[in-house]
Amino acid sequence: STDYVFDGKSSVPYSENDRTSPCSVYGLTKLAGERAIAASGCKSIIIRTAWLYSVYGKNFVSTMRRLTAEKDSLNVVFDQIGSPTNAADLAQLIIHIITTGQTDKTGIYHYTDEGVCSWYDFAVEICHLSGNECDIRPCLSAEFPTKAVRPHYSVLDKSKVKRTFGIVIPYWKDSLKKYFDSNLK
Repeated sequence: STDYVFDGKSSVPYSENDRTSPCSVYGLTKLAGERAIAASGCKSIIIRTAWLYSVYGKNFVSTMRRLTAEKDSLNVVFDQIGSPTNAADLAQLIIHIITTGQTDKTGIYHYTDEGVCSWYDFAVEICHLSGNECDIRPCLSAEFPTKAVRPHYSVLDKSKVKRTFGIVIPYWKDSLKKYFDSNLK
């Protein structure tokens, strides 16, 4: 599932028990999916994540990598805060749960890479690791209206997933560097 099940008005990381209040159709559909799974009565593990990127498909990392190579300057929002998540790290969690026989630990869990940043901070790091020279300037979300309303604060509390499954979560900058080192050089 996703951080979009929350409205983004918090100033502290969201726990699995916090009240959901999606601010977009996307968030509403994800929450409806969570509720349908719960109502089915089946044993399930739902993992909410955020700011996901991968070597596959289009995502913020691939877009910023391309744009910082093509443009002299970019404006990127600095008033949306979250935690970038390498899809490979999320996959490792899922593999860990299955291979260690912990699929009976049902419920909702939050997983993102560790640390917090703005989209601006994330873009600056992507540009740096890409070796591109682009002047990235911070701007407000209001300067970039989008169809889907994004939560301004979407940091997820990962205490439960770490405690339950005995995992150590990598820092977002380390995972981003690993992504560049192993996939794009």
